[in-house]
Amino acid sequence: MSDTCLLIPTLDEEKALPALIANVARLDQQPAEVLLVDGGSEDATVSLAREAGWRVIESERGRGVQINTGVAAASAANVCVLHADTVPPIDMVTVIEQVLADPKTSLAGFTPIIRGRKTRWGTTAHNWAKTWYAPLLFRPSLFFKGGRLLFGDHAMFFRRADFIASGGCDPAAKVMEEADLCIRMTELGRVRLVPRTIETSDRRIAEWGGLKANWIYLKVGFLWAMGARQRLERHYPHVR
Repeated sequence: MSDTCLLIPTLDEEKALPALIANVARLDQQPAEVLLVDGGSEDATVSLAREAGWRVIESERGRGVQINTGVAAASAANVCVLHADTVPPIDMVTVIEQVLADPKTSLAGFTPIIRGRKTRWGTTAHNWAKTWYAPLLFRPSLFFKGGRLLFGDHAMFFRRADFIASGGCDPAAKVMEEADLCIRMTELGRVRLVPRTIETSDRRIAEWGGLKANWIYLKVGFLWAMGARQRLERHYPHVR
């Protein structure tokens, strides 16, 4: 029996949620629970999740605090944080439990392919490369301890107990909360990029354009690395 919770922080995701509900229902091993943590949606997000039989928790808005709220409420030993616009591989739960069977791994994520009407190979490649180059450039000591930087697109997963022991996400963080988490989790074990693909929506790139999107990603990452945390959100526009 599965011991994995799929945790989905949401805000106004009624357009994306029906596809995710269908994809989760098709997983070859069902999770122990699906927990949607909503930050105050004004659309049908919550009703869609309840109709699907998912557990719904209402939370203060903010991805970091929503993840913390969900992990605290989860009943399973393992937690995977999913974007609402993710297309998970059919063996997602099996992969999670196999990877976390290694006690030396504290946190891991899938290899994302960014796709919409077309596959965004350039951004997909950059997304893959920054897993290594970002910590190597900005946190080299952690890099050589096994630290890697993963983000929401990676469908990050971890043991609930390790997340709590690390202190979880910064509740004030609106952007780059996953990068901060990776740094803390490296103290408990290595952070891994699993060679198993997962699809995520290109809706930000479709809204901004490819060049602008990659410039935003670079700029936000650089500001985060330089410690300018309070300025990040204004450089990362909300897209729904």
